Amino acid sequence: MTTLVTGAAGFIGFHVSNALLSRGEQVIGIDNLNDYYSVALKQDRIAELNTNHGDAFDFIKVDFADNAALSAALEGKSFDRIVHLGAQAGVRYSIENPHAYVHSNLVGHLNMLELARARGSAHMVYASSSSVYGGNKTLPFRVEDRVDHPLSLYAATKKADELISETYSHLYRLPLTGLRFFTVYGPWGRPDMAMWIFTKAILEGGEIGVFGEGNMRRDFTYVDDIVAGIVAALDNPPPDDGAEKAGGSHGPHRLYNIGNNRSEELMRMIALIEQACGREAKKTLLPMQAGDVRDTYADISAISGDLGFEPKTSIDRGIPKFVEWYKAYHNL
Repeated sequence: MTTLVTGAAGFIGFHVSNALLSRGEQVIGIDNLNDYYSVALKQDRIAELNTNHGDAFDFIKVDFADNAALSAALEGKSFDRIVHLGAQAGVRYSIENPHAYVHSNLVGHLNMLELARARGSAHMVYASSSSVYGGNKTLPFRVEDRVDHPLSLYAATKKADELISETYSHLYRLPLTGLRFFTVYGPWGRPDMAMWIFTKAILEGGEIGVFGEGNMRRDFTYVDDIVAGIVAALDNPPPDDGAEKAGGSHGPHRLYNIGNNRSEELMRMIALIEQACGREAKKTLLPMQAGDVRDTYADISAISGDLGFEPKTSIDRGIPKFVEWYKAYHNL
C-alpha cells in the first residue's frame, strides 16, 4: 500500500507519514518547503523520516499548487490513496498575505482533487479546520452547524475546499473525507503557534502577549490523537450508498471534527507550560486579534460513532511532552 502525503515536511504531515511508514506502508511525501516558518525544521522532519524508514519514504520537493510541476514530479509514481495536509496555514497571516492562501488552499486543493480523479484514488482525506465555524456562538461546534460566516480568509479557503470537494464527490463519485482539526500541538510542532511561542519566550525569560485578555478557550488536541483520527478515516472511505453522511452529503464525502472534546482556558494552558518549564511567564494581556475567535470546542460524536475515534491525551500530559521535546530539539 502506497499513500501520497502532501505537506509531508509539515507538522501533521510528518507525523502521519511516520505512522503510515511505521505500519509497513510506503509513503510518497511532497512539500514545497516554503519559508512561512523555519525551513531547517521542515528539513529536520524529512531527515528524521529518511533515517527511520529509509527507502520506504520517497520525498519530492514540489509545489502542488503548480499543476504542471505536480504532474511532472509524480509521473511514473504509483499510489493508492492521498492524505492532503499541505496548505498555507495561519489565521493571522491570511490577512497580511491573502494571495498565498488562494494559491495554495484553493488552486492547490483543486489540483489534488483532479489528481485523485485522474488516478482513480481509493480515498482522499484532506485537512479542513475548526476555523470554518467562524463566529459560531453555539458550543460545542458540530459538523451539522452552518459555517457560512468565516472570520478570516484562511477559514474561507477551508470552507471553499469542503464545498469543492462535495462537488467532486457528487460529479465523479470520488471518496473524500474532510477533517476539521482543532488546535493541534505536540512534538515537532509549528513555531508560529501559541504553544511554541509561549514555551520559547518562557525559557528565554522573555514576555508573552496573551490575546483576548486571556479570556479565550481552545480545544487543544495532541498530535498523536489527530494522527489516530486521520489514519482511521483513511482506512474507512465513505461508501457511495446514497445515505446521508456526517456533514450532510449523500455522496461518498464525510466531514468530521477531530478535537480533544474539551475546551480549555488559555491561562490554564500557559500555567502548564510554566510548570513544565519551571518558571513563570511575564505576561502582557492584549485585545482579540482580527480573524480570531473567542472559543473553540469540538463535538466529536460523528467521528466517534463512525470510526470509534477517542482522544487519549489531556493537556496535563501533552504539554509536558511538547516542552520536553522542545528542550531536547534545541539542546536546552
